[in-house]
Amino acid sequence: MAEFFDALNDKHVAMIEKQPVFFVATSAPDARINLSPKGYDAFRVLDPTRVGYLDLGGSGNETHAHLAADGRITIMFCNFQQPALILRLYGKGRAVLPQDDEWEELAANFTLVTGTRQIFVIDLESVQTSCGWGVPFMSLEGERETLKKAHKASTPEEWMAKTASRTSSIDGLPTRPSTRHISGE
Repeated sequence: MAEFFDALNDKHVAMIEKQPVFFVATSAPDARINLSPKGYDAFRVLDPTRVGYLDLGGSGNETHAHLAADGRITIMFCNFQQPALILRLYGKGRAVLPQDDEWEELAANFTLVTGTRQIFVIDLESVQTSCGWGVPFMSLEGERETLKKAHKASTPEEWMAKTASRTSSIDGLPTRPSTRHISGE
């Protein structure tokens, strides 16, 4: 049976901190639904009703476009170990880019990685748990380093040119590109 909460509690936070992967779903009117898996040590609970995650440049920027157009976002964590549990976070999100005023304060919560494009901040509207009894047991073999390596292999100028060329989603919704290259671990 699903249970709803107004905010994250200590058990929710403990479960989140153990997960090596989470899933992000967004959409906007007349746009495709975007569902993306996310890895690395990228997710942070900022307070019981506010979370964020570090976003590296990848194949697209759908989440940014959808949040700018609509704001709605769902984040899902699955516990692939014990206890069986699915945790969904529903809220309104927005992108914070390196050139934005609140970047420095927000970025202090994360370990920045070369290729960091933005941080998504989500104000939670509700938190839902469900049983997860149908989710298989799985174990983490390791993180893929391919995305990090690709960003480190490009020069800051190459990275900025690529980022500047991506100003819309696959459905033509506008995105705001970063104007700063981030170097990190």
